[in-house]
Amino acid sequence: MALLDSVTTCLSQPVHYVICKLGFEKKDTYDINNILSGNGEVCWQAVTEHVCYLESDESVDYIKSIRLFGPVCESVNLYFKSLTKEQFVIQYASWFHWTNCTEVFLEVFDVLQYTPATEVALGLMKLTSCLERALGDVYLLKGNDCPFLLRDLLASEQLADVFGQAVMNVLKVFIGSPHGLNLRNVLWHGFASPQEIPAKYCAMLLFLTAGLGQLLQTYLLQTKCVLVHRPYVIFFSLEELDAFPLNNEILSIAEELVKQSSFVLKTMIPFWITGLTAFKQSRYADSVILLLPQLEVGLRLLFTTTNKCPNRLLTAESSSLYTTFDEMLAKHLDNEEVNQLPIVLEEPAMASLENFLGWCMFPQDFLWDFLNHQEGPRIRDRLSHGEINLETFPREVANQIVGFAITILCRFSDEDMFSFKEHMVIKPLMNCASCYRSQFHPISRLKKQVLECTKSIHLWPELPAVPEEQVQMIKGLEGNAEANTLILMISEIISQLQPYVPQNCCSSDDPINSVLTERLLMELCDTRICTPYSPRPVLEVVVVLRKISTQCHQVSQQVIAGAGLRYTQWVNKTLRSRQRHNYLRMLNSIKLLSPVLQLILLLITLELVSVHSVCKKNPFDYQQYLKFLKSVLQYTENLVTYTSPEKNKWDETMELTNKILIKIRKISDRKLMLMHLAT
Repeated sequence: MALLDSVTTCLSQPVHYVICKLGFEKKDTYDINNILSGNGEVCWQAVTEHVCYLESDESVDYIKSIRLFGPVCESVNLYFKSLTKEQFVIQYASWFHWTNCTEVFLEVFDVLQYTPATEVALGLMKLTSCLERALGDVYLLKGNDCPFLLRDLLASEQLADVFGQAVMNVLKVFIGSPHGLNLRNVLWHGFASPQEIPAKYCAMLLFLTAGLGQLLQTYLLQTKCVLVHRPYVIFFSLEELDAFPLNNEILSIAEELVKQSSFVLKTMIPFWITGLTAFKQSRYADSVILLLPQLEVGLRLLFTTTNKCPNRLLTAESSSLYTTFDEMLAKHLDNEEVNQLPIVLEEPAMASLENFLGWCMFPQDFLWDFLNHQEGPRIRDRLSHGEINLETFPREVANQIVGFAITILCRFSDEDMFSFKEHMVIKPLMNCASCYRSQFHPISRLKKQVLECTKSIHLWPELPAVPEEQVQMIKGLEGNAEANTLILMISEIISQLQPYVPQNCCSSDDPINSVLTERLLMELCDTRICTPYSPRPVLEVVVVLRKISTQCHQVSQQVIAGAGLRYTQWVNKTLRSRQRHNYLRMLNSIKLLSPVLQLILLLITLELVSVHSVCKKNPFDYQQYLKFLKSVLQYTENLVTYTSPEKNKWDETMELTNKILIKIRKISDRKLMLMHLAT
């Protein structure tokens, strides 16, 4: 990338001026006692007097305000430097309790004492995310749905009612408004290098946060309200995330890669080195906070280069949007041309090293998984908006981000820098990248649902049951013509589906038991299905299929719980005559229900494998197909109701089952399913 060497800043000229120069133009020395009372409280009236307003519409004049605040911020910074940690804790710690992140703000004070530029930027990012979260908690004292964007939160009437509009205007000068310093966005989106963020602005926000705590305490005393903190996001199934193998040897190679990779701007190297160091020190939140913006700026560099729009590397002016992850991962650009970045990311990495690393493809699936998909971790959003507890940030998540970052450094590095030993050290990591499959796209989640439901249904044969000799044949159940009819229909449908399943999983002698297996579903779910840029009809079908799978799993869980309870009651002889009769009907019914649910799961999976074929259907056929799927969904929803402990309607369950099997057989006969279109 020829552009790389010429980039000395990612701030446009006007933004660079506002952040790096404007607040230094006034050389006056400001007396800290003007805004600080004797007991250390913030004199808000004196602070708000530094906000200037436009004569035309009385909105904030950000340029004049930033210029006027310059000496004030410098005075606050020097004041904090004059305090010992003990003095600061005694005087200010209690004023940070409202944020639910007191330790983070105390750490920021520590950073200001020795002012390493990278740590100041890190402290500012943590401060702004925690402050935003706390302001959202305050908003909920008076409102319902907290705004997602900081600028909307700061502009809300709810916060103005609590803190006063003049106070909110002060905050807008520093964060939240693209017309002001906009420190949060400039840092979190990777535009500012460590040297471009003056420490005095970090000090000022620390000071203002304490002042907000003072105002809030007064408000809560007057209104008798109680501030409630929203719970943090909790990550589940972390063991599924820990895919990239990392060790100190790989991390050491990564530190060298940072200095060589064309993915890294020279001005941003300190962020990368500090981020990798933080990971080695088990400071997982710090590591991810530092590296995520660098991934964004590196991808923005690729985006602007591959799409031939180098001007988009800089921050936009306040009147236009800047290039962020959402746009960089989109299929098309604003001008409707194809975005070249995803294509470049999928190209072979270091092809000349094929003997060492294999044909390594760099998947965009990972980016979608960890940043965008609603059911994924959405790490950048949740970290930057303060939704994650920084003190307990999971290693598994950090491991994925760091591993991902290292693979992309390799992807855009000169292979000549690698020795044979380094090739072999890095190879497992690159193999993981090339084998990565989406885990959080709706298609991937459906696969997981199907397999979990299958495991649940396969527990049924192990359920405790009364001895066979005690089971009286109940009218309408196993052993009569109706039961045989259901078994016959299931066999017919399976025979119709057999051409679409792997032949090594079938047996003509016993189609039900040979096809309806966990092994078959696992093999089908292992099929690669394109996930990026799925068309709307595909996603609509997947939504319905997921609902069907969810209902099937609910039925299975109810059967397992109900069978266990009824068996215990049978053994203890606590069932009344009618309950015993119903229990026996249940035992007979679930023998038929098990293959039916497995058949539906097989149907779901086969349709999922061919789901992109839905785009071949014309609008009428598509609606008819959806109608069919929704009828299956209705059946499974009714099953949930009838098999619940409250209902236990097993005769009705079999009637419903007969009707849905007839419908499935009819659709299969007419070859109207997606699997038929795919062949």
